[in-house]
Amino acid sequence: MSSIYQQQLGADFEKLHPRIQERLGFSSGDHRAFVGEGVMERVWHGPFFTQPFLRAGLARHITFPETGHNVPFRIENYAYQDPLGRETVTWIRRFHFPEHTRCFDATMIRSAARQSIVDYLGTHQHVAVDIDMAVTERGGLRLRSGAQRFREGWVAFRLPGVLAALADVEEWYDDAAGCYRIEVVVRNPVLGKLFGYTGSFHATWRSVAPEHIPAHALPLRYEARE
Repeated sequence: MSSIYQQQLGADFEKLHPRIQERLGFSSGDHRAFVGEGVMERVWHGPFFTQPFLRAGLARHITFPETGHNVPFRIENYAYQDPLGRETVTWIRRFHFPEHTRCFDATMIRSAARQSIVDYLGTHQHVAVDIDMAVTERGGLRLRSGAQRFREGWVAFRLPGVLAALADVEEWYDDAAGCYRIEVVVRNPVLGKLFGYTGSFHATWRSVAPEHIPAHALPLRYEARE
């Protein structure tokens, strides 16, 4: 079975750096997981008026208000089929600040109906975001947020632009340093830059069957609506 990223990128997947291909090329049938550990050289947020927005996402592992330099970091990617039968990849991020460990979590699927990767943010999949993907000149992967939808209970609506948090992410492999590098910037059309981080990490591959994926890496609720 090809990964959701191979399906989405098609022939362009082969243009990725070999280590990025390896990182994104596994699926639930491979029974393996990617765990990256490293340091975010800088974690930042926007002006003081962005704080309420960032604190609002704390409980559901979407945003956080802390900043820092040389922050220990961990990312876990597991592939499995969710209860709705969708091939899914987790993005479990942990930032270890001196006083708190903060979380920025998501699960991704590929939607055939939308012809896009859909990124469900947080613990309850209540925000669904279309992701545009492209290969960069250095063989990295560029991800940009598109349309965003709120889905919870009977409530469902497309988030207006003024409420959107638009992410611009690049991840690539640094051959000279022998590590993965990442740069993330999240903006709002009205408030400007909300938060972001820049850093690097090294990979560990683990053998993990889907039924043994740790509970902290799974959402608490699955949303059928894409």
